[in-house]
Amino acid sequence: MRSRWWPTASSTSTRCWRKASPWPTGRTDVWARAKAAAKGFWDTFRKPSTHFSLGFLALGGFIAGIMFWGGFNTALEATNTETFCVSCHEMNDNVFEELKTTIHYNNRSGVRATCPDCHVPHDWTDKIARKMQASKEVWGKIFGTINTREKFLDERLVLATHEWARLKANDSLECRNCHDYDSMDLTRQSPRSAQIHQRWLGTGEKTCIDCHKGVAHHLPDMSGVPQG
Repeated sequence: MRSRWWPTASSTSTRCWRKASPWPTGRTDVWARAKAAAKGFWDTFRKPSTHFSLGFLALGGFIAGIMFWGGFNTALEATNTETFCVSCHEMNDNVFEELKTTIHYNNRSGVRATCPDCHVPHDWTDKIARKMQASKEVWGKIFGTINTREKFLDERLVLATHEWARLKANDSLECRNCHDYDSMDLTRQSPRSAQIHQRWLGTGEKTCIDCHKGVAHHLPDMSGVPQG
């Protein structure tokens, strides 16, 4: 912007000149205050402590880190339980009722697979990635995407397709937390199951979810969906 010079009266009534600011006065003041506040914060942040020793600060940081990690891990595990999963009526009234009729919920061995066993990886890194992905479901809850039985049924194929794709991409990781091909006794399986497991699972050409899409919940309309 081209500079402009304006005459102004000095305190001694003599004529003098000042340079006009290219910015409005109010904007200049705000920017100056922001710079001053940022500089003051930085100076305080890098200035050595005058009241506490280095050991005290290190110990305080260590304790604060433990408290943060403990709180974070506690919250993480609290959201990784069946109780938390079915606390929403969308899950409790639909998919959870379906799970109760399957062998994963009630069986002669008394071993139950809960929601996070099948939908959340056990390894910490994969678990965090899954939690970040699942955070999008909060929006669905807020906006009532499946808050009625009718809406749930309308979206069932979409929801199932997303989960099938996730399990396909991670080679059915959650399934393999309990089911290991190398530990299978194929002689105790039906001839058809043993043959299929050897042909597809043993060679790595297929993964669990390719054939076991309806293992814990009712299937949606499978028209046009490739079968395992």
